[in-house]
Order: sequence, then structure tokens, then C-alpha cells
Amino acid sequence: MKVWLLLGLLLLHEALEDVTGQQPPKNKRPKEPGENRIKPTNKKVKPRIPKIKDRDAADGTPKTQSIMIQMLEKGRFQKPAATLSLTAGQTLELRCKGNKIGWSYPPYLDTFKDSRLSVRQHERYGQLTLVNSTAADTGEFSCWGQLCQGYVCRKDETKTGSTYIFFTEKGELFVPSPSYFDVVYLNPDRQAVVPCRVTVLSARVTLHREFPAKEIPANGTDIVYDMKRGFVYLQPHSDHQGVVYCKAEAGGKSQISVKYQLLYVEVPRGPPSTTILASSNKARSGDDISVLCTVLGEPDVEVEFRWIYPGQKDERPVTIQDTWRLIHRGLGHTTRISQSILTVEDVATTDVGYYICTARNLQGETTVATTVEFS
Repeated sequence: MKVWLLLGLLLLHEALEDVTGQQPPKNKRPKEPGENRIKPTNKKVKPRIPKIKDRDAADGTPKTQSIMIQMLEKGRFQKPAATLSLTAGQTLELRCKGNKIGWSYPPYLDTFKDSRLSVRQHERYGQLTLVNSTAADTGEFSCWGQLCQGYVCRKDETKTGSTYIFFTEKGELFVPSPSYFDVVYLNPDRQAVVPCRVTVLSARVTLHREFPAKEIPANGTDIVYDMKRGFVYLQPHSDHQGVVYCKAEAGGKSQISVKYQLLYVEVPRGPPSTTILASSNKARSGDDISVLCTVLGEPDVEVEFRWIYPGQKDERPVTIQDTWRLIHRGLGHTTRISQSILTVEDVATTDVGYYICTARNLQGETTVATTVEFS
């Protein structure tokens, strides 16, 4: 009888669980001697919160893994913070885990192909070493793993490392500049940067206009200060033009930066605005003709020219001269004029036809044409 009673209770217990997903309330009946009864429970179960790894897998977003370490003295190492301060002269050694590592570092080191810098790839890690460091080396150092198929490699966004390093040097509050005067172009459709970067994290930096002499507030609306870039003009306009400089103060000392000429640019960014003009569209045998291709553009945007002309297939000798200059059009507006002149001497029948000029910059290209005929 007891066995049948026990089986009945078990079946009732399972039926309640299947329907409600909960267990039946506790039975207060005292356990009889020799009875092996399963105790139901009313314990509340907390909802399971997926671990970070599970969440990454669920939403499809890969987890980023820092692969960079900084080597210290006596074989010690540490994961570098977002910013580091080192004394100029110290040796910097960074390692990034992986059998194929890409690196980036301050452009200053690349510009001069500095022998103080070495980058090596070992079997299990990449290594960057900089000896005899100076204040000019201040900047961002970063690495990343590479995923390669044959000779084609791409950046592995899940395996990266980065740190911004201040190299402090006596008498150098600003990162040294290669010149004593620099030009910053102000364009209404993009940010402009006055690159007053410092070598001391705690330095107080202010921006000043030379004439009329006054401090220019970095109010967070028009101008902000970014220690990794300098003073950023968020929405440049013609009122910002003029000569400016920066002042840094730290440890009871102050220093003035190089001067920067801010020039407002009125030509919008885009493919070259190109025109073409022949010295004469009608020529007689034996004449000399010139065809001029002109581009008006931003002061800091270079332009390349390419020509197609009638005598080209016959290897007709011509002279091509490319030049550029800056022109100031009042109120601080500055434009770059780039020109290419194609000259043909002693015109013959092979020189009659279309002269086509293609001007190209980083934003695209524009093609224009004109004709030369016999008169």
C-alpha cells in the first residue's frame, strides 16, 4: 500500500511541474519511518545572466582583445595604460602577441626613417623598440594582428593594442616642430587643427591671437583642446583667420609654441574645378601654340595633370610644364592655382584636333578639352 501511495505522489508531482513549470507546495505531513520521499521545494531561481563571452556570441559582435605589453627593466612587463609618461632618453620596448603584427607610430619617426626605431617580427610576437627617445617622439603607438590569405592581409579588429606616450624632456613643454612658422587652412566643411601638442600630461595649454593680442577661449563649442591633436576648430569660419600661438604651463614653467598662420579657404573640397584655353584655336603651318589647363582649389590639395593630344600617337615632341601658386583674394581667403601648359612648336597637320586635359586630386578627376584647327 505504501509503495502505491509513493508512486501516486510522484506522478502528481511531475504533472504539476509539466503544466506550471513550478514545483508543488511542500507537504507538511511528517515522513513515515522507512519512506524515501522526494522533498519538493519552493526555492526561487534567479534568471541566468549570460556571461560576456555568451553575450558576444549572441549579438555577433566580436570581443576586442588587447595584445600589447610594455617591457620593463629586469624582464618585468605590464599592460600599458591608455596614456604613459616616460622620460626622454629612456628605451621603449613594446610587444604585441601574434605571428603577424602591424604597427603604427608617430609620423615623425617615419618621415626621417629614424635609425633609433626598429620593428621586428618574432615567431609568437611583434616587437617595437625605440632607443634614445626625445620629446619629438610623443604620440600614439599601436599594433594589431593581421589575418592573411596568401599575400593579402587585413586588420584583425579583435586583436589590437594602443597607448599614447608623453616623452618629457627638460625645456620642452611642446612637441618640437620642424619649422618656426606653419600654415593651417580653415575650410568651412571640415575641422581644422592647430597642432599644439604637449609632452607633459598635466600641462595647462592656452591659445592666443598675436594681433590684436588676446587669449582665444577653448569654449567646447567652436574650439576644443585635444591633448593628442591640439586645438580643434570644430566649425572654421573667416573670423578665425590670423596668426595664433599656444602657451603651455607646467611645474612653474611656461613656454610659447611656434606661430601658426590661419588662412580661410573659400573653394569647397571636391574634384578639381578645371578650365582649358588654347592660345589660338586656329593656327597656320609653322605657328607655335600653347594650351593651358587651370585648376582652382584648396591651398593644401595637390593636383596631377594628364594630356592627350593629336600628335601623341606619332610621338610628336611637345613641351609640358606644371606649376602652382597661392593667391590671396582678400579677407584672408586663399586659393591654390595649379596649371599645366602644353606647347607645340612649328604646327603641322598632325597637330590639328582635340587637346584633352585631365586634372586629378584625392577627391576625383575632371576632364576638359579644346580643339585646334588650321585657319
